[in-house]
Amino acid sequence: MIQIIWEKYNKRRTLKDLAQEYGRSIKWVRWQINKARTTSKKINPEGLVIVADVTFFKRAYGFIVFRAPKLKKNLYFKLVHYETILEYQLGKEAIEKQGFSISAIVLDGRPGVRNLFTDVPVQMCHFHQKQIIQRYLTNNPKLEAGIELKQITNSLILTNEDEFTRKLTNWHIKWNEFLKERAQDIFQPRKWHYKHRRLRSAYRSLNTNLPYLFTYQKYPQLNIPNTTNSLDGSFSHLKEKVKIHRGLRETIKKKIIEQILGN
Repeated sequence: MIQIIWEKYNKRRTLKDLAQEYGRSIKWVRWQINKARTTSKKINPEGLVIVADVTFFKRAYGFIVFRAPKLKKNLYFKLVHYETILEYQLGKEAIEKQGFSISAIVLDGRPGVRNLFTDVPVQMCHFHQKQIIQRYLTNNPKLEAGIELKQITNSLILTNEDEFTRKLTNWHIKWNEFLKERAQDIFQPRKWHYKHRRLRSAYRSLNTNLPYLFTYQKYPQLNIPNTTNSLDGSFSHLKEKVKIHRGLRETIKKKIIEQILGN
């Protein structure tokens, strides 16, 4: 009965609803939920394209997840407090210990993580790349150079590597002198800084990630997604479910998250 109550609870039934159904107190229902075991579906190992990312809950803690879009299944997840290279390495090792081979991986572009997957094709998520540019340039850049660079970024999904590289190179040639403009530090006259640092950072991000932005086009036989949307969608669904059970202790909330991620 404990597992039945747990399954009902995960299907949007509240503590109050379950207490009324079983004619018991809310405290009794909560006790049954505490005793329940999380379960996960079994799947057969095979070479798979993996999407990996981390989602946080109010920055207090988060879950790193490795998902196989083809199977619509999370192969690995773990509670984390920080998104680090080590956590991605542990995820990779855990999947390999299960007998899976990774044929390609889609990442959010976190520095250093790509180095863990040098033996397989790596795709940089287009959505995360656009988010990075938006953070540097805002949604409505004022400078003409910023407007043009944002337009180039927005064309990611509509173009190929050669065309995108040509646009980015021409942009850099056009604005090269503008990007080199410097200004003296008013507090330390002997020091200076670049005037358009955020614009320079936006360009650097695109230029650095360029070799990984069109991987999905180079390996059509693998059907590599160009975004981590399959994970982002499940993250949104996960957070909506958790919101239904407001006021829960964090231990119960984490248990619910693990149950959802494991199914």
